[in-house]
Amino acid sequence: MQRVAVINVVGLTSRLLQSGHLPRLQRWRQRGWLAPIQPAFPAVTCTAQANYLTGCLPAQHGIVGNGWYHRELAEVHFWKQSNHLVTAPKIWERLRQRHPGFTCAKLFWWFNMYSSADWSITPRPMYPADGRKIFDIYTWPFELKPDLKRELGEFPFPTFWGPAAGVASPQGPPEAASRWIAAAAQWMERKFQPHLHLIYLPHLDYNLQRHGPDAPTVPADLQRVDEITGELLDFFTGRGVAPVVLSEYGLVPVHQPVHLNRLLRQEAWLVLKEELGRELLDAGASRAFAVADHQVAHVYVKNPADLPAVRRLLEKTPGVARVLGPEEIAAAGLRHPRAGDLIAVAAPNAWFTYYYWLDDTRAPDFARTVDIHRKPGYDPVELFLDPALRFPRLKIGWRLLQKRLGFRMLMDVIPLEASLVKGSHGAPPAEAADYPVFIAPCPLPESPPQLPSTAIAAALEAVVESRMP
Repeated sequence: MQRVAVINVVGLTSRLLQSGHLPRLQRWRQRGWLAPIQPAFPAVTCTAQANYLTGCLPAQHGIVGNGWYHRELAEVHFWKQSNHLVTAPKIWERLRQRHPGFTCAKLFWWFNMYSSADWSITPRPMYPADGRKIFDIYTWPFELKPDLKRELGEFPFPTFWGPAAGVASPQGPPEAASRWIAAAAQWMERKFQPHLHLIYLPHLDYNLQRHGPDAPTVPADLQRVDEITGELLDFFTGRGVAPVVLSEYGLVPVHQPVHLNRLLRQEAWLVLKEELGRELLDAGASRAFAVADHQVAHVYVKNPADLPAVRRLLEKTPGVARVLGPEEIAAAGLRHPRAGDLIAVAAPNAWFTYYYWLDDTRAPDFARTVDIHRKPGYDPVELFLDPALRFPRLKIGWRLLQKRLGFRMLMDVIPLEASLVKGSHGAPPAEAADYPVFIAPCPLPESPPQLPSTAIAAALEAVVESRMP
């Protein structure tokens, strides 16, 4: 049995590999075997990872996106972390049945709490009852955390997501989050030698969304992630571990944000409630609303009689490439109670916002903050500082001082300008060069030209159960 380290370089594609800015990864690819991955649908983090680790589609494992509408709670929830949400067996569970004593470490892959992996590290703030949010990590077993922090220091949480991610800031260099995760992977290997080691490197995701995959800033980001990944490749091969490099999706340039909830509001299908002079989406009372997730949106329609009218509205909306009804949803492997009644797919140059207000002064207070759990949709604008702020660092410093003094405060520095976003993903890319990739040390037994996303689990099992050169 071969020990394997799976290095998830988010956003890596064949197009980027051929750019000339990833020399160490390109050498690894030339020594090994590469296959494009037919992307998960939707091609977003949580669905792609669930497909990879179970070998199933969302209809079986239940992860229909990064978030969805919980019909029983009548609430939208994004980025939940319990592994119990993934309702299909995982690769390490199957391998453990065949190989007693098989172990797995899972570093920053999603649904990483209460899983059956032997060791886990995942971002998890603390939320004391006084309203504070304290950046932290969650580990299993619990005793990993103090040992890890003593050796590596605190995880640079602000660089993992938000305006400080992927840029030089007082919180760290652009690659700080991925660098810390890579160091944690080496710490984990030295301490426990897991048979399967899952490692998540998010660095490319930030500026490919901010500036787009064709931006002049991209080469510097490619060089940073190439250095980090190259060090891991050398480290693991030197210890007899077979590295596999893969990615979850490729990003494409976008310039057209589409506000589906504003359209549904204009038809009086969306219900809003006013709280403290702000507008909040009331999903449970709405006849129809959209849960936006990059280039895909689950649209929930309370009354089946409204489905044809909602679908017609979506289909004639600029920036919407197609709308899936019940039959198409089933054909796409997404028929699940968590999925929308309709699914909208963006045009290649478009993406979907969660925005539902018509007047920015009425936007909810969380709209101008980094708040991945309270927003009823994914918000890549959280990567930006509001360009209207004349002295953003001064405002951030003032907010932090208020926090330290015990005052309530909002870190309200995020703009409400969706046109700032220049890269997205989620819809099937038009070209295979923008597919995610799978790079193994040598060809798989059947060496297919492309791998469906649900074939990754079997491919990883094949590497584990072989002796790779």
